[in-house]
This record gives sequence, C-alpha cells and structure tokens, in this order.
Amino acid sequence: MSNKGRLYGIGIGPGDPELLTLKALRLLQAAPVIAYQSATDKESIARKIIAPYLSGNQIEVLYHLPRALEPEKAKSIYDQEVAPIAAHLEAGRDVVVVCEGDPFFYGSFMYVFTRLSEEYETEVVPGVSSLMACPVALGVPFTYYNDILTVLPAPLPAEELISQLLTTDAAAIMKLGRHFTKVRDILHQLGLASRALYIERATMTQQRIVPLDEVDPAEVPYFAMIVIPSKSRL
Repeated sequence: MSNKGRLYGIGIGPGDPELLTLKALRLLQAAPVIAYQSATDKESIARKIIAPYLSGNQIEVLYHLPRALEPEKAKSIYDQEVAPIAAHLEAGRDVVVVCEGDPFFYGSFMYVFTRLSEEYETEVVPGVSSLMACPVALGVPFTYYNDILTVLPAPLPAEELISQLLTTDAAAIMKLGRHFTKVRDILHQLGLASRALYIERATMTQQRIVPLDEVDPAEVPYFAMIVIPSKSRL
C-alpha cells in the first residue's frame, strides 16, 4: 500500500464562494494541505474564494504560474513551482489544489496535473466555469437547439479570430486583458458589435457589465469575457 498522499484538483467556480460544489467543499475542508496559485506579487483570487471555508489549521502552499511565456521557458518554471506540492504528497499528506472555474477548462490545475498525476493518485472535481457564469450574469441565453458555440482565447491572431467568428452561431471570447482593442475592432468589422456583451469578474463582488464601446481598454482585466449570444430565440 502506498504511503504517498493523494492529489485533488477541485474547481471552485468563477468567484462567488457559494458556487462551490458540495464535493469540492467536503474535500477542501478535510485536506491537511491546501495549494493555490496567484500571479507574482498579487493576491490569490483562488484563496479569496475559499477563505470562508478554511479552518486555519491547514498547511497552505502558494505557487506562481506566470502567463504569456514561451512553452519551453514555462515548462521549467512550472516544474519548479509544483515541487512543494510534490514534497507534501511524498511525505504522505493529501493535497487539495484549488482552481478558479473548472480545473480542465483553461484551468491552472492542468499544469499541476500533467506533472504529478502519473506519480500520485489523483482525483479531479469539476467546477462552475466562467463560460457558464457569464451568460447567466448577463441575463442572456447563450445557445438554442443545435447552435454551435465557439470558445476563443483573445490572444489568438486577428485572422484566426475572424475565421472562427465567421463560422459560428455564438461565441465566448476569453482572456481579454491587453487584447481587448483588437477584439473590439474585429467585432465592429464583422458586424457583431451590436450583439457583443462585455463582463468582467463575473459573480465576484467586483463584477462589472459595461457596454462594449464604453470599455476602457487600459482597464480590462484578464478575467473578462465578451459573450456573443446566438441570434436564435426559440
């Protein structure tokens, strides 16, 4: 029988602490070690979400996964960042890694999973994704019947975004940040701006819904989305 700890990756939703699943909450409160990530020198959003449920007696591990790195450079950094998690697992302690949204839908836990899941017994618990939360917060049905929904990362080249938007019924454009101006201009070019809805930090206390052409590009966070709902109304 292995004396190694068990690794859990749990989705904790887009921001509202009440959107954790019952299973995620149970595992979170039972774990001796809680791990969460943040951008360097910034507060961990993941920890803020789960803060109401922490006992104060658990070991906490903070790690950083820098974004916008070349794959080869990111690989070695990510290897180093997950090492403290592996150390706890090796010592026989279960570790719950919390992840905003869903662990396998653009989730930070994927980088932990690919490095540790073959060595340690692992369980992944799905979470509510921003892809589900944003249309609800905006009050618009996303798709009907057989509509095609396309999820697009804003950092894609303009020509790729255009190609995808021309062949779909509805779209979600994620990871806006500094790419907002490019995306907004494309939507105007394609005649989609009138259907496009902008939201940032959905379900969080800082949630904002702003008309597309009133958004300040300099203030757009990473956790922002443009929703283009289907034209269908059945």
